[in-house]
Parts: sequence; structure tokens; C-alpha cells
Amino acid sequence: MSFLSVRDLRVHFPTVDGIVKATDGLSFDLEKGKTLGIVGESGSGKSVSTSAILGLHRHTNAVVSGEILLDGVDLLKISDEDMRRRRGRDIAMIFQDPLSSMHPYYRVGNQIAEAYRVHHDVSRKAARARAIEMLDRVGIPQPDRRVDDYPHQFSGGMRQRAMIAMALINNPSLLIADEPTTALDVTVQAQILDLLQDLQRDFDAAVMIITHDLGVVAEMAHDVLVMYGGRCVEYGSTKEILTHPEMPYTWGLLSSIPEVDADPEAKLVPIPGNPPSLLSPPSGCHFHPRCAYRERVPGDLCRTVTPELTPGSRGDGHLKRCHLANPEIVYEQEVLPQIAPDLVEER
Repeated sequence: MSFLSVRDLRVHFPTVDGIVKATDGLSFDLEKGKTLGIVGESGSGKSVSTSAILGLHRHTNAVVSGEILLDGVDLLKISDEDMRRRRGRDIAMIFQDPLSSMHPYYRVGNQIAEAYRVHHDVSRKAARARAIEMLDRVGIPQPDRRVDDYPHQFSGGMRQRAMIAMALINNPSLLIADEPTTALDVTVQAQILDLLQDLQRDFDAAVMIITHDLGVVAEMAHDVLVMYGGRCVEYGSTKEILTHPEMPYTWGLLSSIPEVDADPEAKLVPIPGNPPSLLSPPSGCHFHPRCAYRERVPGDLCRTVTPELTPGSRGDGHLKRCHLANPEIVYEQEVLPQIAPDLVEER
């Protein structure tokens, strides 16, 4: 059994206009010591799904169903008190914006120490020492002095490091990182990713990283789950997804990435249209209104029948949700020459 096993997860929000299906039948597995990258546009259901793992939808109007098995325990069936004990100790999260996630009126060290004292019966002095130790571990210079600073006295990269220290202070088994490098410059992004990889090796934690940046996924993740319209549309190893994608939405994500050594006059290839409404999603394949290949599928299947997650052409756990026949051939002959002509020549 996988350390984390999510099965048919659904997170629906009843509203006066109808039911918002933020997550609609999501399944995946994650082993200890491995990293799963969850990618997709804003509104695809990435953060809602991981919030369900943390139990953050409890006591809201959300209707959550399915299974979330963490080391064999279904997190959707345990009590609120048990969930509180596990949150921060067994499961921790690095939020997208550390400035708004940290309290501006409390010192950084006090906030990190508090996260430790909630789960350990120790003195304030011992908790402070542990906070200093973690700040040092994540690369904060002069941690014994900076521990008394306020969040606004830290740079963006240092605040993110402090958030990582807070998340890891209890040695969690599962770490969820929600857009951990957003709004950071490129060099600081690289430092944060290297830090997360080093700490993962030290703690042997399972990591879920939520991002829209496929470059981050290529750097960190062992497996990739591509989400669209609240559903998984492609799933597999990072190498397989990035080199042999079989879902047109994934092709669109790859086509919209700028290349450092590309022709400066070359234009990016965006995905046309807008993400679907989760209140009234399109019939059939949610992606069909934006898909350039829907006319190649006979019988109007894309508009009328929801495709199932089926094995890709190369197997090895690769799954894709698409009616298109022989997508690997379409990708190799039509998509790849547009987005990576140099790679085509090498092949």
C-alpha cells in the first residue's frame, strides 16, 4: 500500500446557482521519499484537493467524499481532534504567500516555536532553541538574531525559508508545497527548490508540490498529475509526461513555456479560450471547447462522452483522459516540431 493513497476524491460546494465541482473523482498514490507534482491552470482544483488532505474543508459547506488514506488511515473518517493532532505533525503545508501566511504582529521565531509546542510538551526556551536550529537548517544567516525579527524584516526568499522551517519543525511524513516559488526571482527559486530536495532526503518525507510551472516539476517531481476542470487528465512519471505526453491539454502547457535559447522573435503558443466553469462544465471532455484536435475524433465523442482515464501507448503507469486515437503519433509529427524543433532534429 502507498503511504498516501487518494481514491475518487470529490470536493463539491453547494451554491445558490448550483454545485461547484472543484474536484471530481481524483485518484493518485504517493510513496515516502517521492515527490508528486500537480500542475494545471488556476481554477483546475489543485489547491482544493490538497486542502482536503489537510482537512481544511471541515465545518464548511463543502461536501467531501472518497478516500484519503495516509499510512492506512482514512483522513475523511477520523475525528476533528485526531485531524488537529495530525495537521502540522504528520502533514504540513508550505503556503503560496508567506507574507500573508505569517502573522505580521508576531516575531518569526515565536510563530515557528508555537508550531512546535502545539505537538510537544516542551518549555518556551526549548521551543525557541528548536526554532533557531530549524532557521539555521534552512539557511537563514545569524538565526539566533533573526529569530526575533518580524516577517516584514525578512526578504521574500527568507520568508519562504522561514515557512519551510515552520512546516518541517515537527518532521512531518507528508509535506504539501503550494506554489512555493511564486513571486520569487529565478535565483531564489532555484535555492528554494534545492533546499526542499535536500530536506526531503534528510526527512524521507513524501512531497506534493502544486505548481503551474513545468520547469519546477522537471526539477523536483518523480511523478506528475495534470489537472483540468477538477479532474486528472494525465498522470505518469515526470520523464514520460514531459517527453511523451498524450493529452492535448498537456501539449498546450508545454507549448506555452518560453525557452531561454529560443529565437527572440518567436511567439509563445497559448492555449486558446478560458478554463471551464466548475459550476457548469462543458459536456463530454471538459477540454473539448479549447482543443484543436477535437474534429479528428469521430462521432462527436469529445462533446458527448466523458473520456475515461486509460493507459497510454507506452504503459508504465502512464494514464491519459482523451478520445484521440494514436495521440503519440500526433504529438511526434505535429506538436513536437512546433514547440521543440531542435529536439526533433536530435531524434
